[in-house]
Amino acid sequence: MACFAAPAALGAVTFLARKRFPADWHIDWLNTMIFGGTAALAVEHVAHGEIVPWPPFLTAMGNPADTMVMLQEIATVGMPMAVALVLAWAAMVVAYEKMVAAKKVPLRASGA
Repeated sequence: MACFAAPAALGAVTFLARKRFPADWHIDWLNTMIFGGTAALAVEHVAHGEIVPWPPFLTAMGNPADTMVMLQEIATVGMPMAVALVLAWAAMVVAYEKMVAAKKVPLRASGA
């Protein structure tokens, strides 16, 4: 229904605050992952008729009983997706920084 809302909100925050993150955190990687996944999920939701081009845009909001189900889905599906994205991004940054650090180690001259 609207599971993409949690990662989209995270993406909005990280995008607006991107200048506050250190460059070696590669926050643009996280934003790319978030917005790419959010766009793919939004397209899938449009294809299944869960998002429509008229208000209230999310079909689950048309029926008050469905709104609670939608909010529960955001909490139980969207939040874990956002956490998984952040964990995957953090693993990528750590791996990248370790690889870069390994290349900065001076090589010993052979035969010396």
